[in-house]
This record gives sequence, C-alpha cells and structure tokens, in this order.
Amino acid sequence: MTKRKILVTSALPYANGSIHLGHLVEYIQTDIWVRFQKMRGHEVHYVCADDTHGTPIMLRAEKEGITPEQLIARVWQEHYDDFKSFHVEFDNYGSTNSNETREYSQSIYLKLKNANLIEVRSIEQYYDPVKNMFLPDRFIKGECPKCAAKDQYGDNCEVCGAAYTPTDLKNPYSAVSGAKPELRSSDHYFFKLSADTCQQFLRGWTTGRLTKTPPLQQEAANKMQEWLGAEGENKLTDWDISRDAPYFGFEIPDAPGKYFYVWLDAPVGYMGSFRQLCDARQIDFDAFWKQDSDTELYHFIGKDILYFHALFWPAMLQHAGFRTPTKLFAHGFLTVNGEKMSKSRGTFITARSYMDHIKNAEYLRYYYSAKLNGSMEDIDLSLDDFVAKVNSDLIGKYINIASRSAGFISKQFDGVLASQDTIEANGTELMNSFISSSDLIAAAYEDRDYGKAVREIMRLADLANEYVNVQAPWVLAKQDGQEQRLHVVCTVSLNLFRLLTIYLKPILPKLASQVEAFLNIGPLSWTDTARPLLGHRINAYSHLATRLDPKLIEDMVAANRESLQPQAQSEQRHAAHQQHTANKEVAKSSKDFEPFIGIEDFTKIDLRVAKIINAELVEGAEKLLRLTLDIGEGKPRTVFAGIKSAYDPEKLKGRLTVMVANLTPRKMKFGLSEGMVLAASGETPGLFILSPDEGALPGMRVK
Repeated sequence: MTKRKILVTSALPYANGSIHLGHLVEYIQTDIWVRFQKMRGHEVHYVCADDTHGTPIMLRAEKEGITPEQLIARVWQEHYDDFKSFHVEFDNYGSTNSNETREYSQSIYLKLKNANLIEVRSIEQYYDPVKNMFLPDRFIKGECPKCAAKDQYGDNCEVCGAAYTPTDLKNPYSAVSGAKPELRSSDHYFFKLSADTCQQFLRGWTTGRLTKTPPLQQEAANKMQEWLGAEGENKLTDWDISRDAPYFGFEIPDAPGKYFYVWLDAPVGYMGSFRQLCDARQIDFDAFWKQDSDTELYHFIGKDILYFHALFWPAMLQHAGFRTPTKLFAHGFLTVNGEKMSKSRGTFITARSYMDHIKNAEYLRYYYSAKLNGSMEDIDLSLDDFVAKVNSDLIGKYINIASRSAGFISKQFDGVLASQDTIEANGTELMNSFISSSDLIAAAYEDRDYGKAVREIMRLADLANEYVNVQAPWVLAKQDGQEQRLHVVCTVSLNLFRLLTIYLKPILPKLASQVEAFLNIGPLSWTDTARPLLGHRINAYSHLATRLDPKLIEDMVAANRESLQPQAQSEQRHAAHQQHTANKEVAKSSKDFEPFIGIEDFTKIDLRVAKIINAELVEGAEKLLRLTLDIGEGKPRTVFAGIKSAYDPEKLKGRLTVMVANLTPRKMKFGLSEGMVLAASGETPGLFILSPDEGALPGMRVK
C-alpha cells in the first residue's frame, strides 16, 4: 500500500459562542476519518483554528469591557477544552488572529491585485453616527418591508421569512447604539469573481474537468452549476472583501482604515495553522500547498458554507499560485428528535452540558457514526434511540463479548490465552471471516460512510455473541474434562473482541485504549487484523463501559431548557447571516411579486396530484431528472424537471407531488416533456418540490 501524505481541516468555529452538538457532527466526523487514515499508516496532519475576526467579536469584547484579544483567548481555551473532551485530536489548533494567517492573507491579496483581480469602487451603506462605524446588515434593525413586523434585522425577517437589503427596512435604527443610521459612501475592495478567468476556472474546477478526481460530492457539484449558470451566463457577482474601521481584523496593505472581511482570512487560517505545525515539526509547508503538489488536501465543512469553500476559496488559491483542495466533504445539519435544536425544548445542547450530564463522549461519537453516510443529508439525534442504540450495540453486543469470556482466562488459565495449535477449525474459520471484512469496513471509512461500517461491525458482533451463546463457556467451566475447550472458546471470543476493537477504534479511541491495556498490547493498527493474539498473557478484566441511563438524558434536557443560554441566539444569527451574505454575493435574484391575475386566469391551469412512479438521471443533462408520473390516467406521463441539484432520484420514487397537467407538451432533445412539476425556490439555496397532504390521490385536482 502506497503511503499517502494528507492534510485535513475542519471548518473554523467562530469565537463568539460555545461549541454545541450540531458543531460536533463535523469535528467528530473529521476526527474519525483522520484516525482511520493514521491507523492505515499514512502521514496525516489535522489542523483547525478559531475564526476570530469581525464586528461581532469587536462589539462583544467592548460590551464585556475587555479587549478583542482577551475575548478570543478565553473562547479559544473553551473551544479547545470542548474538542479535547470529545477526543477530537488536532495536530494543531490555532487562531486566525496569528502572524502566519496575516502573512498568507496579505500575500494572497497582493497576488490577486497583481493579477488585476482586485477592484476598488464606492458603495453606499448605513453608518452609525453615534458609534462612528459602518454597520453590517445584522446590526441594523427596523420594520420588515413585507409584513411590517418590528425589530427585524437588516438582512431577513424572522416573522415572515422575507429577505431584503438594509435599505429596504422601514424606520431603521442601529442595533449597536439605537441611533438612526445614515447612508454614506465608502470605497470598498472587490475580488473580481465575475472576471472571465475566474468564471472559466470555476466551471472547470467544480465539474472536475481540471482535477484528477472530482473535488465535490455530486449534489454539491450540481449546486455549483446552478449558482454559476450555463456556459456563457455570468451569474457570479464580485465579492466585497473589505470592511471599514473600526473593525477587528487584518488591515489591507496600502489601504489605511480598510480591513479584510472575515471570510477572506478565515479559510487562510487553514494555512496559518498548518504553518505553525510545520515550524514545530519541521514539515515542508510548500510540499502541501504548492500548485503542483502531489499531496492530498481535504476540507470537512457544513453545507451552509459550501459556496465560500467551493467558489471563493479555490478561486483565491488558484489565482494566487497555490494548490486547490483535493476534495471538499460537505455534511448536513443536526436535528434533535426530528426538529431544529431548540432552547425552549432544551435540545440546544452545548458540548460542555453534554459532558457534565452524560460524561461519556464516545456514546455520541458512536451514535453520530451510525447515522453518517458521507452525503450532505441532515442527521437526527433521537434521544430515545440514542439511549437504546448505545445500550444495545456498545454494551449489549460489543462489551458483552469480553465480559462473558475474560474472567475464565484470568481465573482458570492464569491470564494466558490458548496457543495456535489448540484452536479448533470452527474458531479459526470464524476469526478469518472477521478478518475478511477488513477491506469492506476500510472502504466504508474511506468514503465517510460510517453508518455502513457500523452496520458491518455490528453484524460481526452478532456472530461473535452467537458463538459465545452456542459454546456457553459458563457451562463448560462446570463440566469435568472441558478445560481445553473452555480455554479455546474464551481465546477465540477475545480475539473476535479484539478485531471488533480494531474496527471501532477510529470511533471509540478512548475505549480502544482501555481494551489495549486490558489485552496487554500496544496501540492497535489496521494491519493487526491479520495477527491473532494467541499464547499471550492478558490483564485482569474490569468493566469497560456502563449502560446509558435515560434519566441522564432527561436531566440534560431539563438543564438546557432552564439555562436558555444567550449566546445560542448569537450563534444562530451568525450562521443565518453567513447563509444570507453568501446568497447575495453568489447570485442575483428578483424579489418582486408577479402582477395580479384574475380567478379566470388561474382556473385555466389544471393542477393535478401526481405520484412519482420512477425518477432517473438524464444522460448529458446538467440539471434534469426524467420523472414518470401517475396522474390517474391510463398511461403515465413523462416530465423532465430541473431538480437534479436538489434530489436523489431514488428518494423521489413513490412520493406525491403537484404538476401542471394541461401545459402544452414540449419537445426536448432528451424526449417529450408532458407537463411540469411545481417547486419552490428563492434567495435561500435549494429547490423544494410541492407535496400534497396525506390522503391525496393521483389525479386529484388542486383548486
């Protein structure tokens, strides 16, 4: 096996709030992948950093009466401690407020400027005359221009969901001082994403035409093409990369009073953190970041920041002379009990609160692993299922194997396992079958399909428990003349347990370390699957894990319902602002409603409930899926729908939707489209097909 050189990053947590269970989906996912690669013998470096710049940091520090540097130092320690408690093992955890990140941010900017990709232009924005500062969108409040709800932020309404610009607000005021803001002009610096060189590069890079392997998951690549538009269509706007003083961040070279927007230097923090690691361990930085590097670079990110990492970041790197990521691994969001995390329900749970109540971080690592499949789908933390799965899988299946076998080895065989020549054929065959699953489990880990790996591991655990049940060592121990058989059965059982531990080690590193101590062996690697543990002295067994008490979950939820931590709202606003800002910068869209029509016009449209009998990809089509629809007629209809970026065809089969049944059939190069399905879209990324309520039948008219 060729030894790979791999650099891995996770998205940088913002230094304005605590780590919560939603954040941990990403860091646990990344840590498992890194641990697996290290177990395989590859050279892997995992770096991350706190994202520390921006107006929110500056204002929070001012409110607390401390400097921004003091604030980010305190939050850095909180974040570091939280990650450590969940066994997330960075090789370096830095800060974007570092000399290294400053150096690379300025270097990239100057290279873009020399490439004629930086432009200065004057823009109008709201200014707070009391605080003497230009206001970001979310620091302006007023009445929603759509529904007139009061005290809404400058980017979107939390009452009706409308998106708008701050200048659309009625009776605006500064959320910082309460003063009425003034419109003022200021020179801003823009990265010219609309330039042809950026457009052509991004079209090639996002589709994989410029790389050895496609850098994006298919659903992410589809989304990029939607944002980029068709060939020759320029949908990307130039990116505003500057902010005016006062601002906590890096000043732009040769531009006094102008600072890099936080999203310019945030991803550069990957480079800054890695540079710190390189200096500490004598690693060649350029070997990993030069444009023709043969090393691998992977970014694990949430799907809400895909646009920054799949458009802005690779364009910056390419035109500044650095390598681009090998792959971006985007994941979905976390829901709890099927709903968004909620303070009122007590399900907005911080990492610290989880550890205070549950204590065992590996229970959550295991549960997340069982849910993750390498896609951008959201995952759900069902608290009842969490308890059941931990107790069933980890305690009832995995730990149970050792607890029913180890005591006999210690008491009756002086802690020494049986030798090779005493193992019976059925025991050898079973151990070999476990070993043969190594490649399948490894491939699942490589693809980040941890759910598939867990299913296979638990299938093996069932076989091991079946072996123990059938052989019944507790019965053998009471029978005369069965000492050797008892010795062999317990030795085989513990070898099966050891193999399961190897497979689970990326997920359960602390528990694996305890097992290594119990078995009296060094750190397990992936190649150890081929070497059984025979004729070897083990240590006395002690309980490795206990059942998860549902009462602990109840107490945790109750504690979070009562605390209603104020910083949670700040984090949610920050995430929402990221989404809204990127949507505005990536694509232009109209927010105006169409002119009114009369009821007689509406009745001309024949809307029917349709059942999706089949859905499939269309060869050669970037956006289309071919749908076969039952609308109550004798013969199904074929409709070509531009929803490929949003839906997996397999998951559409059997769903009900709504279609325009009397639309004139349209001849396309892929075939005849006999109608149109209805879907919603807006400034927020995504397409959402309409679905009727339960009980609707194919052919019913919508009126």
